[in-house]
Amino acid sequence: MQFYYGPQMPLRILDEAEFWKHQEEEHTLVIRALVPNLEEEYVEALEEWEAALSETHKKVVRFIETVARSGYQLSQALQQQVMQLVSFSLQQSLQFINLCQQIKTKSKAVSANQTAKAVLDHIIRESEYFVGISQALLYQQQP
Repeated sequence: MQFYYGPQMPLRILDEAEFWKHQEEEHTLVIRALVPNLEEEYVEALEEWEAALSETHKKVVRFIETVARSGYQLSQALQQQVMQLVSFSLQQSLQFINLCQQIKTKSKAVSANQTAKAVLDHIIRESEYFVGISQALLYQQQP
């Protein structure tokens, strides 16, 4: 993501969050499809994550709609809510990364599947990208 958006940066991060929360949601499906013999505890965790990421994605979409309807003029309160959502999304991505790392290192089904390991590494890197841009925005907004 480019950082030359200036005051429109919070709107840009909502676009990123919308995209990456949807990606992470889809990644739960990819992992389950790629490793059909994945242990039940991980299948259940991924199903729960799918629902949680979908819910966050919907919240982000609602915020984008609110910002668009406001004529792209963010009140201080709305700006603060956007930053809280970005912070929540960042923390959620960190937790999702943790789950993916756990699956990669502890799942017997994944240990025998080099493709699954490579895909999990890719999924982790993608979520880390979102974490990085979210952190940059949040640190930029601190007084």
